[in-house]
Amino acid sequence: MSALSAFAAGLVFGIGLLVSGMTDPGKVIGFLDVAGSWDPSLALVMAGAVFVGAFAFSLARRRAQSFFGGAMQLPRRRDIDLRLVAGAIVFGIGWGLAGFCPGPALVSLGAGQDKAVVFVLAMLAGMLAYTAAERFRGEKS
Repeated sequence: MSALSAFAAGLVFGIGLLVSGMTDPGKVIGFLDVAGSWDPSLALVMAGAVFVGAFAFSLARRRAQSFFGGAMQLPRRRDIDLRLVAGAIVFGIGWGLAGFCPGPALVSLGAGQDKAVVFVLAMLAGMLAYTAAERFRGEKS
């Protein structure tokens, strides 16, 4: 049942990304261009996502198990450290340059957008580099 629910959640997420325009790099870059011809429409998408996320986390904190019986695994850390800030900066730069973030990039790749191929390959390379750096960091400790 969990594979089916994961598929359904991913399908709803992907459709939401398509409908909201998050898979269109031009729309995303227009949103980020606050000094030029700013397109505020994605702010509504983000506000909706924050609202749904806040509601979901509030509900999840009161539960010991997920709806399908699995263990609840919520983030425990709340501190802001250098790694978090550096990751946010790298994410923001990538989002601003490419107009994609990981979820919409995967949906766009599935839809056959050429630009998404380059982004997803770069994203995978970044994930591999991060994994290698973490291993190296662990060996030095």
